[in-house]
Amino acid sequence: MIKVNAIGDSCPIPVIKTKNAMKEMTGPDTIEVLVDNEIAVQNVTKMAQSSGGKVTSEKVAEKEYRILIAMGEACAAKDSEEVSCIPDKRGSTIVVVSSDRMGSGNDELGKVLMKGFLFAVTQLDELPKTMLFYNGGATLTTEGSDSLEDLKSLEAQGVEIMTCGTCLDYYGLKEKLAVGTVTNMYSIVETMDQATKVIRP
Repeated sequence: MIKVNAIGDSCPIPVIKTKNAMKEMTGPDTIEVLVDNEIAVQNVTKMAQSSGGKVTSEKVAEKEYRILIAMGEACAAKDSEEVSCIPDKRGSTIVVVSSDRMGSGNDELGKVLMKGFLFAVTQLDELPKTMLFYNGGATLTTEGSDSLEDLKSLEAQGVEIMTCGTCLDYYGLKEKLAVGTVTNMYSIVETMDQATKVIRP
């Protein structure tokens, strides 16, 4: 694994450091990049994906984000690609998830659809500002959830992940929250009230 420490660096330095690490590769390898802000995560992710890398990211501490880039045999940084500092991808939309399944009918199908929905959110050109999880949706942010990788990637890119504390208590999952923070009903109502658009799967 090649390690790149870009904590404290402003754009475009994290991208340049990552590109240089790609050029030093002699075969398939993984690059670990550490940065301290969400915009750096977005910039490095965009460049790595355009170079053929498979990218995952997570927030590991306050102002510390870890990006893993898996590069294959034919992958390399593109010299002709212009290094640019993209703006914050988050809009003012919020996503409200009140169940661990999407739609009504077959429960197993509903769970598959919800997993697909959360992955699709990670692919949006403009990410939501906040994602709220309550009632059955609270189980999606806890240990064992099939969507944790997608939610951690969204959090690393600055999306606020908030889960209802009362709901976690009800399901006995308070100690198993694996992404985001615990919130309360007042905060949930306030967040929904201030949103310009609310998406409900």
